[in-house]
Amino acid sequence: MVSFTKLQRLMAVSIVALGLAAIHGRVAVALDPAPAVIQAFYDVLIDTMKHAPDIGAQGRFEKLAPVVQQTFDIPTMTRVACGPGWTKIPANQQEALVAAFARFTAANCVSQFNSYTGQRFAVDSNTRPRNADLVVRSQLLPANSDPVTFDYLMRGSGGHWKIEDVYLDGTVSQLAVRRSEFTAILRAEGPDGLLSKLKNQSDGLLKGS
Repeated sequence: MVSFTKLQRLMAVSIVALGLAAIHGRVAVALDPAPAVIQAFYDVLIDTMKHAPDIGAQGRFEKLAPVVQQTFDIPTMTRVACGPGWTKIPANQQEALVAAFARFTAANCVSQFNSYTGQRFAVDSNTRPRNADLVVRSQLLPANSDPVTFDYLMRGSGGHWKIEDVYLDGTVSQLAVRRSEFTAILRAEGPDGLLSKLKNQSDGLLKGS
């Protein structure tokens, strides 16, 4: 199975932390299209967390999977994570990998956020430009531990912004970590091997939730 370290699991949590952070800056977020996209995603996430005991893991997945597709640039993230070998993968397998990565991302949300415990989050409403992209900074504020800072790289224009990378403490790129993993699997086992490992990892996340 794909090996996911403690750091990588924390980065998976970081993906969902941004939207929760936006709750505390609703007025400012409403003025900025990029954070507003995140806010819409996390409105669904929070509602899902609150109803977790009633709907179970599969119910949470069914609520979150469509919003993951709307909020994250899954095709770009998959292509970048697969590295230069992406162009050699047949089109039908590329499509399958994009779908598998989307399912994995949603399954991570289901696994990491399986209940609502009143967590607090904060988001900086002042986005920072990075070339044609925007960076949104946020903090996860646990009740009994130190804050964790995440930067979110978003691409788009107008109201059509999507997340394309996450940086732990502003420096560690999630896509760089995924790229290291995925390219190694592709070299050793090819596209079918990567598809199998993503499926197994997603199945495990959902069963454990």
